[in-house]
Amino acid sequence: MMKKNNLKSWLYLLPVIVFLGAFLIYPLIDVFIYSFEEGYNSASQTFWGVGSYNFSYVLHDPYFLQALKNTFILVIITVPVSTGLALGISVALSAIKPLRDLFQTVYFLPYVTNTLAVGLVFMILFQKTAYSDGLVNLFINAFGGSSVDFIDGPYWAKMFVLCFYTIWVVMPFKILILTSALASVNPIYYNAARVDGTSRFRIFRKITLPMISPMIFYLVITGFIGAFKAYSDAVALFGTDLNASGMNTIVGYVYDMLYGDSGGYPSYASAAAIILFAIVLTITCINLLVSRKHVHYS
Repeated sequence: MMKKNNLKSWLYLLPVIVFLGAFLIYPLIDVFIYSFEEGYNSASQTFWGVGSYNFSYVLHDPYFLQALKNTFILVIITVPVSTGLALGISVALSAIKPLRDLFQTVYFLPYVTNTLAVGLVFMILFQKTAYSDGLVNLFINAFGGSSVDFIDGPYWAKMFVLCFYTIWVVMPFKILILTSALASVNPIYYNAARVDGTSRFRIFRKITLPMISPMIFYLVITGFIGAFKAYSDAVALFGTDLNASGMNTIVGYVYDMLYGDSGGYPSYASAAAIILFAIVLTITCINLLVSRKHVHYS
């Protein structure tokens, strides 16, 4: 009977196993193999050697190093800022009883809006044209500052817009998750703390944060992974030639090596993808180790 039940369980799992094997495990193994095939020709399916040359080429490619720098800056800035802002807004929403559902809907709208459409709006807000300096520059000029070309101007200005845009796009989902987490905290803890005369800040630090720490940790992990995979955000703001604007990302570099104007190099693209995989895996493992001390599961 036990063997029959086990067989039935495996039959239920078989479609999922086949799907994961075909679209996740096999491509990962294939990419790993490609990354070590030197001089791979996609047309003839041939290569002239096996080794680490592809990794050496990628790690010495100025375009990849620029993409690596851009991606790390994006991750370091957007993940903590978006998570912190989302937490603050979620706490404020939880304290507001009237029109709470309306505010939650308004904050969630950017998440369901097309990424490229939002990018076009940001271009209108920030880009200088022959007819206008953009709405943001109008505010800067109103306070006595000089206009800045955030789209085609200096590097810091373009990185500011990219980080601002990324935070804007990812924050609604985080607000939704954290608002739900705050609503799930048992009010008995708050009532007991108020009876003891505990301040609001101490209640937040000693009760709220530990209780919702699993959700915060989840958002940090997914935030890191999402920021490392950033590509469409940069395309929406700076166009498809990200190397020319100096705003490429690691995923963008992989795409360019495969399909861009200088593409047709699957071995280089695979090596870059494996490097990205190693970076994300390392940071995820570090976060898992840190979470053992700071995440409280009730």
